[in-house]
Amino acid sequence: MQLSLVQKYNVPGPRYTSYPTVPYWEDDLFHVEDWKRTLLQSFEESNTTEGISLYIHLPFCESLCTFCGCNKRITKRHEVEDPYIIAVLKEWKMYCDLLPAKPIIKEIHLGGGTPTFFSPENLKFLIDGIFKSAEKAPEHEFSFEGHPNNTTRDHLQTLYDLGFRRVSFGVQDYSDKVQLAIHRIQPFHNVAKVTFWAKEIGYTSIGHDLIFGLPFQTLKDVQDTIDKTKSLQPDRLAFYSYAHVPWIKGNGQRGFKDEDLPKDDEKRELYEEGKKRLAHNGYHEIGMDHFALKEDSMFESFKQGNLHRNFMGYTASKTKLMIGLGVSSISDSWYSFAQNEKSIEDYYARLEANELPIFKGHLLSSEDLVIRKHILNLMCQFTTSWKDEAMKFPELSEIHESLSEMEVDGLLSFIENGILVTEKGKPYVRNICMAFDLRLIRKAPETKLFSMTI
Repeated sequence: MQLSLVQKYNVPGPRYTSYPTVPYWEDDLFHVEDWKRTLLQSFEESNTTEGISLYIHLPFCESLCTFCGCNKRITKRHEVEDPYIIAVLKEWKMYCDLLPAKPIIKEIHLGGGTPTFFSPENLKFLIDGIFKSAEKAPEHEFSFEGHPNNTTRDHLQTLYDLGFRRVSFGVQDYSDKVQLAIHRIQPFHNVAKVTFWAKEIGYTSIGHDLIFGLPFQTLKDVQDTIDKTKSLQPDRLAFYSYAHVPWIKGNGQRGFKDEDLPKDDEKRELYEEGKKRLAHNGYHEIGMDHFALKEDSMFESFKQGNLHRNFMGYTASKTKLMIGLGVSSISDSWYSFAQNEKSIEDYYARLEANELPIFKGHLLSSEDLVIRKHILNLMCQFTTSWKDEAMKFPELSEIHESLSEMEVDGLLSFIENGILVTEKGKPYVRNICMAFDLRLIRKAPETKLFSMTI
């Protein structure tokens, strides 16, 4: 019996928010001084031309969503807000003391956790504190993640007044049964309320995050969720595959049985139906898992070839330097990665000792930098080329050969000195990227590290 494409290619694989992927970082060869050196190099190369990005991780949530793989701390005690913001601002000051000039901030993203766990007053205190020693780039793009159940109009207005114009709301699915299974009870009217508030206030890009492959989710659930989404007309959508990684995240993803999850072709049918409905509603596929109306900046960025991908996901513009602030945040100088302590207690302790709270990282080799460009090209533009001599590397012919079966299956086509992912191949772009992942090829994991690609 011949396997379907889904059965054939549904294997564990990275989501490629970085290359090398975190499990392949050479921690033993990394030193914080490496990070500082590449930080300064990247800052001097790009601060006055493109500016820098900040990712700020705000980890607190009032309840646990069992689909979530993020670093979070569950608590209803809001007195945790003040000391955390003070710690983040101390970390930021340590970075500003290292930099030779005032940073010009092009992008800020508040992620979590639940950023709207924090009061509007505390979020204002945080952003005002950042800009005591920084400037806003002329065409800045500031964004945050909002929980529809606790985002107030005051949250939206306060952040808008601080320069935020993009907000994304986690929706996941509107089915009562699915919401109960993932412990995310969120009525449609809550999502509608915050979406219309954001439109009234003047946000120029409102996003909804949807997930397919959730426990008990049916084709009818996906259809109903996307139909309801259409009625709210968000500017962009993320339509993610549920990443079932309970071996990494522990009991948080064990709130249901494995047999409750849609599998293989059944799960792919959910995606294909969702994608078809999104296209019918005017949403264009942008990179992997993302869709946007043609008026949205992400669509324009994709058409112009400027789409970028990093630890924040897809962004409409690129900065070479991204500094991550807060517990577990990852920074990227292009030449190296650095990750902060994962526990809040360790994060606080390092800052109390007047140390950058970095506990691991990776210094990219010249080979890493070339492979990183190829994978970014594939993830952001569905094509890559080695016409330029600088994009060639010794294993290229072997990779070319390994891609031949995917060409036979219609997932890609070979073009002169490059490849082009076909429409049929877009759902399998992670698999195509894996063919370029030399670190993964040289040392296949012996244990489960990644979610399934489909």
